[in-house]
Amino acid sequence: MHWRSKLIHSQSKAPEGFRSLAPATYRGSTVVFGSMAEASDSWRQMENGYAYGAYGTQTALELAARVAELEGARHTFLTPGGQAAIALIYFSFCSAGSHVLLPKNAYGPNAQLAQGLLRRLGIQMERYDPLMGGEIARLIRPETALIWCESPGSITMEVQDVPAIVAAAHERQVPVALDNTYAAGVLFDAFSFGVDVSMQALTKYVGGHSDVLLGSVSVDTEAAYSRVGETFGQLGMAVSPDDCSLALRGLKTLGVRLDALEKSTLAIAGWLAEREEIEVVLHPAFASCPGHESWKRDFTGSASLFSILFAQRFTAEQVNAFVDALKLFKIGWSWGGVTSLAMAYPAMGRLGKQYTGRIVRLNIGLEDTADLIDDLAAALAAMQ
Repeated sequence: MHWRSKLIHSQSKAPEGFRSLAPATYRGSTVVFGSMAEASDSWRQMENGYAYGAYGTQTALELAARVAELEGARHTFLTPGGQAAIALIYFSFCSAGSHVLLPKNAYGPNAQLAQGLLRRLGIQMERYDPLMGGEIARLIRPETALIWCESPGSITMEVQDVPAIVAAAHERQVPVALDNTYAAGVLFDAFSFGVDVSMQALTKYVGGHSDVLLGSVSVDTEAAYSRVGETFGQLGMAVSPDDCSLALRGLKTLGVRLDALEKSTLAIAGWLAEREEIEVVLHPAFASCPGHESWKRDFTGSASLFSILFAQRFTAEQVNAFVDALKLFKIGWSWGGVTSLAMAYPAMGRLGKQYTGRIVRLNIGLEDTADLIDDLAAALAAMQ
């Protein structure tokens, strides 16, 4: 055989038997078969064997299986990011003429997708008060195809009565999807409360180090598995095996990170609650947070994310100056990593509350708690 062919069809192999604590990273687009009888082109790789790299390599399927195991799901699909997971759910359950209910506190890009692309495709989205619980029944129409929950909500942190919403939805055969990113899929047991589809931005707590973009969509029934799987196979939402390997590594430390983040976050939120500059701390574990009773009943812990609302005497410019004065807290979107983050929302106005120009969301990282409190204290002094 010519050396050029040997470059592609080498007969040399590494010895078998290497055992590692780290899962292998399998990269590949093409899957080869031993015969035409074995050839498959199905997204159902768990049942039918590997078919194509876009449906997931062994690395991706291992990550998906581990997320499903943690969430108690029938199956988990991986997507290139949290927003892609949201889109997969919409396209799986909605079609032209569908009506969708989305809470007013939902992740901004979720609403942007519904108000933009989905509306152009004939899908109507209606916003609802996240705290209405079972009263959502009066908003359900014959054409309602999906109800979204996000608990706690992005930025304003309202905790929803998910069981009551699920009961109202299922009475009318409407599926419920939950953005369960805050809970990392473990602090709130979505499927035990009847949720049909649970999604996460694995970018956040599972990745854990602000260096990966991944999403997950988990389902609990065979019907949902088929419905989401068929859409997944058609959209070509391929994920990087290297990103999956980082998420697999992140899973190993998820437990200790969540514990450390919760402890530090509660201490910092408690300190801020005593400051005269702060009108209210919006942290699910605090009675001052809307929906706190639902959190206390349904969650097994809290995470690193919360918001603070400054007293009315402060201007938006002063609030921005507070964020600019922070040193350890970096200014950035996202959360769930090891670095503390801060972000002000000058145009935030939700549920008729006067949050505009006064709300700041904080993500607590793994820095020393006392150092973070000192940083906040210095920034509070600087803004005045």
